[in-house]
Amino acid sequence: MHIAITGNIGAGKTTLTQMLGAHYGWDVLFEAVEGNPYLADFYQDMERWSFNLQIYFLNSRFAQVQRIRSQTYKTIIQDRTIYEDAFIFARNLYDSGKMTERDYQSYLMLFDTIIKAVQPPDLMIYLQADIPKLVRQIKKRGRDFEASISEEYLKDLNRYYDQFADTYDHGRMIVIDVNDMDFANNPDDFNTIVGMLNKELFIA
Repeated sequence: MHIAITGNIGAGKTTLTQMLGAHYGWDVLFEAVEGNPYLADFYQDMERWSFNLQIYFLNSRFAQVQRIRSQTYKTIIQDRTIYEDAFIFARNLYDSGKMTERDYQSYLMLFDTIIKAVQPPDLMIYLQADIPKLVRQIKKRGRDFEASISEEYLKDLNRYYDQFADTYDHGRMIVIDVNDMDFANNPDDFNTIVGMLNKELFIA
């Protein structure tokens, strides 16, 4: 199976991906953040680097999808999906004037070509979190290049994430409100999530 975790910056996707992979014995694929040659520049100058960053992420996630589908006998859990690139991040950059019309249309042409070769995840897990939770999590992990992320940017992304979740029709999705959860440190919270997944995946 292909399980994917989606959610805004700071929602806890990477941590939960790692924990669920260890719990179930699933292979894990993380988002290409470390070593990304555009990310730090992007947060300093979004208008200049938005197209470069989105193309990098699109290529990286397409490569991940190809890898996932080539391993037919394994269950893989993925941190973030290819759908978010187009429907949330690129759209937000365009709507906010940080990506030009020309670049956005070129990006969509490439995305539309790629998505024809992509199968959706068997299950999508959306971690829903409000701005205070996201800000606390971002500060806690202390990545230098994330220090300049504004609350307004996070609010815009949250709006697109909620729209994405409301209209997602490519497969099964469960929504988990993590505002009052600390699944990284509280076993009860993690077990609650595991219980939800067991029901969804029909695991006794």
